[in-house]
Amino acid sequence: MRRLPLFALVALLLIGCGGRPVTVTTPTATVAKPPQTITLRAYFLRDGKVAPVGVVVRKTPAVAAAATSALVAGTNEPGLTNAVPATKSFQVSSAGDTVTANLPVELSHEALAQVVYTLTQFPNIHTAVVNGTSYTRADFEDVTPTILVESPLPEETVRSPLHAIGTANTFEATFDYDLVGPDGTVLAHHFVTATSGSGTRGTFDFAAQFTAAQSGPGKLVVYEISAANGSRIHQVEVPVRIGS
Repeated sequence: MRRLPLFALVALLLIGCGGRPVTVTTPTATVAKPPQTITLRAYFLRDGKVAPVGVVVRKTPAVAAAATSALVAGTNEPGLTNAVPATKSFQVSSAGDTVTANLPVELSHEALAQVVYTLTQFPNIHTAVVNGTSYTRADFEDVTPTILVESPLPEETVRSPLHAIGTANTFEATFDYDLVGPDGTVLAHHFVTATSGSGTRGTFDFAAQFTAAQSGPGKLVVYEISAANGSRIHQVEVPVRIGS
């Protein structure tokens, strides 16, 4: 079949319309917007103690249910385990400062700690009713690390000043931290005083100013200095990415 040159096709269009110009509209492709997401915490176990992990979920007002769903789904993070059995269905609701969760599975003490910590990560929630029994985080002091860092989360990108929050139950409420850069250099070091200690868990909130020569993988190391011999005890390392 013989193809007409472009100018001939244009001429035919003009003739067919009495010489009037023809406007050809090209359909515009519709690009779907990616769903909005939020980052929540799901608490798994490291060496038998609760440890938070950041989980990205679709933006929703039902944040407690979304976090519980991520917890039930488990984690592939190295060094972490999950005592919460897999379940296809559960119910989560909230009223005032209490959230209620019903999971149709038997939960060990460690699993309960994971669920309660996950449900009470929100500032306005202080109590979790799980399978009919009321709990607070204080019920799980035995499965809570001496120094619990809740922010930054593992693999989070941090820039100066690094902002860290969490809870601690150390001697005289004090502990130290090191922020270590990609080349092993200590970028920041200081001591922290929590709101309470020596048997009573308190909260901490500190900011660490630092200057990094390069970006890349680093870590926030928190630890208590032993009053007996000056060694590091209760050390926790949180892998982070040092941003430029």
